[in-house]
Amino acid sequence: MQKLRFLFLGDIVGPSGVALMKRWIPRLKEKHKVDAVIVNGENAGKNGKGITEAIAKDLLSYGVSMITTGNHIWAQEETRHSLSRYKNVLRPINYPTRCPGKGYGLFTVGSYEVAVINVQGQAFMFDKVECPLRALDSILTYVSSKTRIILVDFHAEATAEKIVAALYVDGRVSGFVGTHTHVQTADERILPQGTAFITDLGACAAVHSSLGMKYESILQRTLTQMPVRAEVIKYPPFNVNGVLIDINPTTGKAIAIERVHIVDEEPVLE
Repeated sequence: MQKLRFLFLGDIVGPSGVALMKRWIPRLKEKHKVDAVIVNGENAGKNGKGITEAIAKDLLSYGVSMITTGNHIWAQEETRHSLSRYKNVLRPINYPTRCPGKGYGLFTVGSYEVAVINVQGQAFMFDKVECPLRALDSILTYVSSKTRIILVDFHAEATAEKIVAALYVDGRVSGFVGTHTHVQTADERILPQGTAFITDLGACAAVHSSLGMKYESILQRTLTQMPVRAEVIKYPPFNVNGVLIDINPTTGKAIAIERVHIVDEEPVLE
């Protein structure tokens, strides 16, 4: 059976996370015969929030085809003004239409067109976005006329919201992955109608940290309730977390999903 293999990696945190991508994307592509790579880059900025055009260009040069984001997409001031020119960088599709950028993207793998959709959840999220399910219904009406190979990054806090959304679009998309919590879940599976699913991909970040940040600053904020600037951890060990998804390009159905979980003990050069 013919198949396409996609590598989808979880939230990249800070310059050290970007450096991990330079090291691991080529290795994983070669080892697993990966056809295309998608990453979530909303935490790739210097302070662990947002993304810049320079970072996006670096990730694309490492072999990434599409970059998804989430609630930190506007953290870098330059992004607020110029996201529309970033190559293959998405923002959640259910943000107001007047926001710059787009919530879906298309790219080709061989003779096949692939769609990636970026959506943000509502439960326990600060930003008040439009209903993610209605947003998915709307964009799938268009995207499904272009291709059967459709991947969704659902950026959300609540496990239940991710699962409900995945089951809602089961059979209409090839793969549905959750991001945002930075903690990889162990529930990867093929849903009844053929969609590959995992509640959260996890993160590409320091292992002994609070979401990739030094825990001491988070601890002080917890103890005092005073604002503290968090700092990205730049020393190992690091996690590289995500999934491999095999898709039948003719039907658009998932054939297999496998977690990627790597602990890297080596320093990174930013």
